[in-house]
Amino acid sequence: MKDQDDGLKKLLTWFLNLVMQLEAIQQSGAEPYERNATRTTQRNGYKERSLKTRVGDLELKKPQFRDRSFKSCVFDKYSRVEIALTNAIAESYLQGVSTRRIQEVISHLGVERLSASTVSRIAKELDEKVEEFLKRPIERPMPYIFVDASYFKVRDGGKYVTKAFLVITGIRDDGYREILGAKITDSESEGFWSGFFDELIDRGLSGVELVISDGHKGIQAAVSSRFLGASWQMCQVHFSRAVLNNIPNKDKEEIAEKLRKGFEDQTKMAELAIELRQKRYSKSADTIDRFSQDIWNHKSFPKEHWRRIRTTNGLERINKELKRRSRVVGAFPNDGSLLRLGVAILMNINEEWLTGRKYLSMIKE
Repeated sequence: MKDQDDGLKKLLTWFLNLVMQLEAIQQSGAEPYERNATRTTQRNGYKERSLKTRVGDLELKKPQFRDRSFKSCVFDKYSRVEIALTNAIAESYLQGVSTRRIQEVISHLGVERLSASTVSRIAKELDEKVEEFLKRPIERPMPYIFVDASYFKVRDGGKYVTKAFLVITGIRDDGYREILGAKITDSESEGFWSGFFDELIDRGLSGVELVISDGHKGIQAAVSSRFLGASWQMCQVHFSRAVLNNIPNKDKEEIAEKLRKGFEDQTKMAELAIELRQKRYSKSADTIDRFSQDIWNHKSFPKEHWRRIRTTNGLERINKELKRRSRVVGAFPNDGSLLRLGVAILMNINEEWLTGRKYLSMIKE
């Protein structure tokens, strides 16, 4: 629940500061720095104020006027409408924003008679927060990047279809992890991946030495063309799943154990492929043969990094949180609502990563 509360805390802080800005516009008769005949007073900065809520203390910025007091309903009415307000804000942000819904949210606090343009601006700012995160510069080299996906039902043209929410993360040259990008797609062709990687490169992605992902051919081809000199690592967990997917239940435990030993010894992995062919598990043997050159690429890097870079398990927490939060939503009404939810989660986790402990100790720091 900590991630959810932290995310809501940040969203409430932003939202309530925005409400006070709207109150200041109404009381002064003008936007900040606007010159017009209806202005009745001048702004005089802000005063820090705390507000206790069920998700913790919010540090708010209360506007000030030069020649009279600024009055805000936020501090007077918040406690009486907190549950309704937080639910409404979360719903508006995660499920898709409408101007009518935004008007209802703000009216909980007593701010009435907002113009349609003002309400539309609030809706736009919500989506701009998502876009800002996804387009921010990538400022440090990323020796390792990871690609993984979760799958969700999304309404598309009158029917519900399954779409992938793709996330790319990286380990920086200083050892910290960072979330680099996210996209929704129903196609994972080489062209899609090349375009996605190009967007990251345009934002500053550099220094890529190893890309870890599942075995999708489009990713492999795009890595070869966009990250010259970099290696591609087939995630060992995805590899094991692909091999075991065509093994009968009666033999899965035995084969899984041999796979674990095979990861430690390439000869044993080759012997396993031969054994599977003899048992007529040719699809599983083909999987081993197809990826046999790509499941050990992590061993070209410092041994103390191997455990972190041989799989995409570092993305597991993100995928679990996306699934947990989406259970409440069910099927998403559109791509935008899935993107809002996903990026809200990504922003919270990214901040924890960058302010917490280093994920890896890098040799050249």
